[in-house]
Amino acid sequence: MFDFFRKKPKTDTAAPESAPVTDAPVAPEPAPGPEPVAAEPAPAPAPLQEVAQPQEKPKVSWTDRLKAGLAKTRDTLGKNLAGLFGGGQIDEDLYDELETVLLTADMGVEATTTLLKNVRDRVSLRGLKDASELRLALKEALQDLIQPLEQPLVITPQKPFILMVAGVNGAGKTTSIGKLAKYFQGQGHNVLLAAGDTFRAAAREQLVVWGQRNGVQVIAQESGDAAAVAFDAVNAAKARGCDVIIVDTAGRLPTQLHLMEEIKKVKRVVQKADPTGPHEIMLVIDANTGQNAVSQVKAFDDALGLTGLVLTKLDGTAKGGVIAAIAKQRPVPLRFIGVGETIDDLRPFVAKDYIDALFD
Repeated sequence: MFDFFRKKPKTDTAAPESAPVTDAPVAPEPAPGPEPVAAEPAPAPAPLQEVAQPQEKPKVSWTDRLKAGLAKTRDTLGKNLAGLFGGGQIDEDLYDELETVLLTADMGVEATTTLLKNVRDRVSLRGLKDASELRLALKEALQDLIQPLEQPLVITPQKPFILMVAGVNGAGKTTSIGKLAKYFQGQGHNVLLAAGDTFRAAAREQLVVWGQRNGVQVIAQESGDAAAVAFDAVNAAKARGCDVIIVDTAGRLPTQLHLMEEIKKVKRVVQKADPTGPHEIMLVIDANTGQNAVSQVKAFDDALGLTGLVLTKLDGTAKGGVIAAIAKQRPVPLRFIGVGETIDDLRPFVAKDYIDALFD
């Protein structure tokens, strides 16, 4: 009875030819049941979808940005011109309609009159008959009118080159100064900023921020007048060997005579600090103001003797034709135009690029 507890002999690892017989009872065979169903193979995993990787935005050329910026003006001018140039004969009714279109684009009465005379002369000289031929004649007339404004700013070897910036509140003066600093740095110049808008603490702080973005030093005072800041800044630029100093001034309306006198004082003080300066007196104007921009140019030019203009916010207005009005009434060189908010959206004015963007 104790056979059951005996140790089983060790077996070789190799499988025996036949199963050994044991004294243990044999278990009965299980009752037959349903045939086992083979499990279906697991479906193959779906191929991994490639995840789109973030891509850098394609760089947009300045020409494309200019076209986009002038879209509102082009829509106003171009759609109306398309109807005029669609066909038919050139007659007085057509000239009357063209005059209305040009005035709608805010080119002003004087510029519009000049353009119409120029177009008439070209039509007569070339013997043009069809209205579709008028398009090229108008582009050429506009080119002749505004071409004199295309005078790029040249930094003289005089160090420091003193750039004094004026403008009414809200024209984008301080922002334009920050963009100008970046532009001059791109040309390899060492730049210093003077926060001369002492009336508005926000303007001073904004200029300091622009200076930090561009890695440019800013001369600012908690109190004091703009002339004192300008005087200290010019002397600091000399001591530090800076190539360019940009002097901000307080925003003011041309009708505020006491403030216009103050900005004249800033110019006189700059001249005391450096008898050769300021080398450029630039006015920043907002394209949205239309014909009022022409009035600003006249007033500041009479007070300061402007040498250049910056026209901002062309992307937000249908009044881009104001350039023609400036060219006719007070042709101060248009140094830069702005069509956006980024730091690279301020570029030198090129008449042909402007006209192509306006018509094409």
